[in-house]
Amino acid sequence: MLKVTPDLNMLTVVVILNVLISLLCFYAAWRIWKLRRALAIAADAISSAERNTHKVLNGAPTAIERGQSGVGGLRERYQQLEIQWQRVEQVLTLLVVLQRIWRLAWKSSIRRSHSRRSRYVQRPSKG
Repeated sequence: MLKVTPDLNMLTVVVILNVLISLLCFYAAWRIWKLRRALAIAADAISSAERNTHKVLNGAPTAIERGQSGVGGLRERYQQLEIQWQRVEQVLTLLVVLQRIWRLAWKSSIRRSHSRRSRYVQRPSKG
C-alpha cells in the first residue's frame, strides 16, 4: 500500500487550490466578457444617438442666425409701424377736434340766421 506522505497531501491541496483559483479566474473572465459586450452595446447606442443628433442639429446654427436676423427686421418694422400709428392717431384726433369745431360753428351760424329772421318776421298780434 501506498503510504500517504506529507508531500502527497500538500500536492493535493495545491492542485485543489489551483483548480479553485482557475475556476474563479474563469468566472471573472466570463463576467468581464459579458460586461464588455454590454459596454459595446451601450457605446453603439450612444454613437447612434450622437449621429442622429448631429443630423438633426447640423443646420441649427444657420437657422438660428436666420431667425435672429428675421426677428431684428421685424423689430425695426414694428418700430416704424408704431411711429406711423402714432401719426395716424394724431391725424384722427385732429380730425375729431376739427369736426367738433365745425359742428359748433355750424350750429352757431344756424342760430344767428334764425335770430336775424325772427327780428324781421311779424308775429301775429294777440287779440
